[in-house]
Amino acid sequence: MFASKKINISDDFLRFRGTDKYITSVPLEHAVNAAIALERPLLIKGEPGTGKTVLAQHIADAISLNLIRWQIKSTTRAADGLYVYDTVQRLHDSRFGDADVADIRRYIRLGPLGESFKTEEQVVLLIDEIDKADIEFPNDLLHELDQMSFDIVETGDHVTAKKRPILIITSNNEKELPDAFLRRCVFHYIDFPDEVLMKQIVRVHYPDIADKVMADCVARFFELRNVPGLRKRPSTSELLDWIAALRHAGVDTAQMALQVPFLGTLMKNEQDIEMINAAAGRRR
Repeated sequence: MFASKKINISDDFLRFRGTDKYITSVPLEHAVNAAIALERPLLIKGEPGTGKTVLAQHIADAISLNLIRWQIKSTTRAADGLYVYDTVQRLHDSRFGDADVADIRRYIRLGPLGESFKTEEQVVLLIDEIDKADIEFPNDLLHELDQMSFDIVETGDHVTAKKRPILIITSNNEKELPDAFLRRCVFHYIDFPDEVLMKQIVRVHYPDIADKVMADCVARFFELRNVPGLRKRPSTSELLDWIAALRHAGVDTAQMALQVPFLGTLMKNEQDIEMINAAAGRRR
């Protein structure tokens, strides 16, 4: 068993310490700052609603950088992040326009990764939900992430990053990522907040919420999350929506032990709603 001892870390290393709108943990701050210092991608995993995606925006805000976002879909190819050669527009111009179609560079559109290389200033680049793409997608980016450069085949141009971007990659763990890719990353798993941390998060979003109302809402939320057999447990963002609905409606939160108003803001399928309603019925 490791002894518990505080480690002194220099202020120069700790560029990111969270923001007034994003509550962090010390291990998360250390992971972010290690990735920045080592110039490695930061791979973030965690249950939905734990703040994986918005972390990149808050890192950018905290250290005054612009954010470029690359949202990954099942059809996304690694090459899409570098550049796209718009052959359709070139064909259209050759038939109907007066543009110089001989200049292929006019039809090269940089993707998010390409934009992050070309910009004069350092940026934060978010590759969001990388596990939605094909299993080979991460491996197809290894050279570009290592060398911070790529070639545009159609023009022969070589693009090299002027400033290495701070790269944040999120995954919902829908599929395993290749070992070769994982070796190049700093990894952090964001645990779901406990009740103490959840109250801090709620307070950030609703500074004027009464302590009793917050305590009632958070306690009931965790009771619902712990109902056995749920297909999808409610997340932080759903708790915040639920509290907003309760506040707008003026609901007396002390009465929520017997019923759950606006249950559809928390539960997102009929089976889970039926289970919650059945459990509430047994408590009456």
